Amino acid sequence: MSTAKSIAAPVPRLALPLGEPVTTASFGIGEVVRHRFFPFRGIIFDVDPEFANTEEWWEAIPEDIRPAKDQPFYHLLAENDDQTYVAYVSQQNLLPDESRAPVLHPAVPEMFERMPDGSYRLKSRHRH
Repeated sequence: MSTAKSIAAPVPRLALPLGEPVTTASFGIGEVVRHRFFPFRGIIFDVDPEFANTEEWWEAIPEDIRPAKDQPFYHLLAENDDQTYVAYVSQQNLLPDESRAPVLHPAVPEMFERMPDGSYRLKSRHRH
């Protein structure tokens, strides 16, 4: 009868590349923000650690206002005076919205509950 031996190869140590520190997200899911230049605001429902949209979308932004790709980008349930929509916005172009006014996007009641202080909390069925 032979005895099988388990021989595990040593795990190599991985050296992480040195470079600029990773930018962290300044805003969280459920926060109400407004655009720095354009007249819209919205609730954050997702965050990408860096640009994760199409090149076509990227190139459609006028070059003189095109943000850097290596920063967080936020998905918003957005609204302006005329309509509601989903927006994709770089961190550098967002500011906290301190109006405490409710966001009237039709998807808000499905995804969020509004807290007494005017902030929003993601409903449990939408949490990871």
